[in-house]
Amino acid sequence: MKVLYRAAEWHAFAKMRMHTDSTLTHLEEITKELGKLMRKFEASMRTQYATVELPREAEARNRRDKAAARPSSGGKRAKLFNLFTYKWHALADYVPIIRLFGGSDGFSTQIVRLSCFVSDSLTFYFREN
Repeated sequence: MKVLYRAAEWHAFAKMRMHTDSTLTHLEEITKELGKLMRKFEASMRTQYATVELPREAEARNRRDKAAARPSSGGKRAKLFNLFTYKWHALADYVPIIRLFGGSDGFSTQIVRLSCFVSDSLTFYFREN
């Protein structure tokens, strides 16, 4: 239950619109604690639960094996909780990025889309006239 609370707390702090030094320091501390809790959670999941792929995942794998003319194992494979993904690796980069660029509401792709629209409109206007 502590993992769920820390994940929700981390998400709330990461998505704040305005940060101060104290909120960023707290976010750094939460990130460290969340990492420790997730590693502990992953270790306990490995020993307590035997997870396997879903039936549709097994069917898709069997179809791919058949299409590639590889021998298929047929059964369901074990699935492990994987912390070695970019998503987990990037958590440590949130605070430095917020310090560098500001909160996630401070930048948008809307200006780029608007400039493309204006550029296309001007091109059309000058082509017609």
